[in-house]
Amino acid sequence: MLNKLTAVLRRYDMVQPGDTVICAVSGGADSVALLFAFYLLKDKLDIRLEAAHFNHHLRGEESCRDEAFVRDFCDCYDIPLHIGSGEVKAGKKGLEAAARDARYAFLRSLSGKVATAHTADDNAETVLLHLIRGTGLKGLGGITPVSGNVIRPMLTVTREDVERFLEEWCLRHIEDSSNGSDAFLRNRIRHHVMPLLREENPKIASNLSVMAQRLRLDEDFLGMQAAAETLPTVSVLRTMHPALRSRCLEAFLKRSGVREPEQSHLAAVEALVFSEKPSARAHLPGGVTIARNYDRLEKLEEQQTLTDAMLSCPGEAEFGPYRVVCTLAETIVNTPDAITVVPEGTLLLRPRRSGDSLRLSGGTKSVKKLLIDRKIPASLRDSLPVVCDDRGILGICGIGVNLDRAAKTLPAVTIRFIKKEK
Repeated sequence: MLNKLTAVLRRYDMVQPGDTVICAVSGGADSVALLFAFYLLKDKLDIRLEAAHFNHHLRGEESCRDEAFVRDFCDCYDIPLHIGSGEVKAGKKGLEAAARDARYAFLRSLSGKVATAHTADDNAETVLLHLIRGTGLKGLGGITPVSGNVIRPMLTVTREDVERFLEEWCLRHIEDSSNGSDAFLRNRIRHHVMPLLREENPKIASNLSVMAQRLRLDEDFLGMQAAAETLPTVSVLRTMHPALRSRCLEAFLKRSGVREPEQSHLAAVEALVFSEKPSARAHLPGGVTIARNYDRLEKLEEQQTLTDAMLSCPGEAEFGPYRVVCTLAETIVNTPDAITVVPEGTLLLRPRRSGDSLRLSGGTKSVKKLLIDRKIPASLRDSLPVVCDDRGILGICGIGVNLDRAAKTLPAVTIRFIKKEK
């Protein structure tokens, strides 16, 4: 067992001389074997060894018995011990997940490398559990060998290896009575599925664990290829291999606030990529909306409700993401970002309205049609300032001046649309 453990430590570069390694110890066979193995190796590895135990208070006196056992064991070998505890209540994912979350919150708060006693059997059970619930390559990769400050050096060690190790060193351990219950899916896999698979192949646990580690390497490689901080364009995404595209989209969703993208979420966003509608949208958990803006996918920020604003001349006003500045014209300028006009009456900034239209060099068109022609994203159209006076529309940001109202001579005023920096 020691050889397998040290091989994994080296393979994943889990510890370095001078590290503090804190073994998570429940008192069960696997965790006792882990702690004692590190006790035997601590001088060779040149590490400081400590232990940690979390009391979930879920099994009454038995929980107190577990804590007392771990205290006595650590006292026998002069191993410093950290004790955590909490009242665990079932959350949306159930009691088992809530207990795990509380335990890891405690372990990750400790200063040092935290070693857990997940074995090859645990890894095999995890792979089967993911298969039953539905998974992809990441789920088939099983348990992560290194996650932040948490290391799992026993992923190639079987329960049979553990039992021989405990017997060899005459080490006691305790049994968690809940491990005998079939209330949890993992226990049902352990008690009923794994024994049947062992009848077909006694090395099934080792084989599944090795497979998981190989698949995890494949997943890590594909993840690296999709690790760009910016999402490729829609046209590029369409040409990608589906395996790489899905990982690009998953990383994008995580950056956009979808903490745990599911297959249905990825399918919804992939549908945007291949949609014939250049302004399609997908609504995802947490209030996240992903918008297709022609050749780009982006998270749609919550739109503020824009109200009409007065514009003086000379002067300026704020309108959504724009600063609109009005000055006396020195020359006649007409671009999508600046118009020169001779206003009549009050100058007003407002959002576009149904029925708005203006005349350009190609004739009079609706504002809706003009915005589509210019491929202005649907998510931005309602934030574009429309400049009006008492006679009607003078011009629109992003489109330009209404030729019916454009100044032909001076004096006149120039109105500029300046995008504010975020």
